[in-house]
Amino acid sequence: MTFRSKFELSEAIPHIKDAPKDESIIENLCLRPERNQRSFPDLIELTPEEGIKGDRWLKSPWLTLKNGKPDPGIQVSILSKRVWDAVKFGPEAIHPGDTFMSDFDTSEENCPTGTILEAGTAKLKVSGIFNEGCVKWKVRYGADAKNWITLEENKPLRLRGLLCAVISAGQIRNGDLLKKIS
Repeated sequence: MTFRSKFELSEAIPHIKDAPKDESIIENLCLRPERNQRSFPDLIELTPEEGIKGDRWLKSPWLTLKNGKPDPGIQVSILSKRVWDAVKFGPEAIHPGDTFMSDFDTSEENCPTGTILEAGTAKLKVSGIFNEGCVKWKVRYGADAKNWITLEENKPLRLRGLLCAVISAGQIRNGDLLKKIS
């Protein structure tokens, strides 16, 4: 397995910054029913109360509120398709587990905290939670890929994904649009 080098990842930044700003196609839907499990449905259902129906967010979130309940700000993770293309090293690369991917600018400048996105028929609100990636990101894509997402100059790009809360129930299908609506 050959991971992308620090140089290759740095070279991808201008392309990542040039991603569409207002809308893009949703692809690679992923559901995580249990830890280390992935399912790739054609459709997912979302509600503010449950997040993604069938996903482990309600049972075992990686971030909770002070009262112990799952933090709604991590219900949905959107990974830039351009970031995925930069870190994956071949067909054996493991899907990172984000809710979906889209060729979309996930940066703080384009989608500041509070931005409302429409994904299929659901509405999402961008949270202010930074996704720095877990140890699995480092194992799957290499130390350079892990360090790349947490470099100070790269943090505003949200390279590891844009985290959102579901604010209006709906469905998302592969091929639906992701749109910035406010």
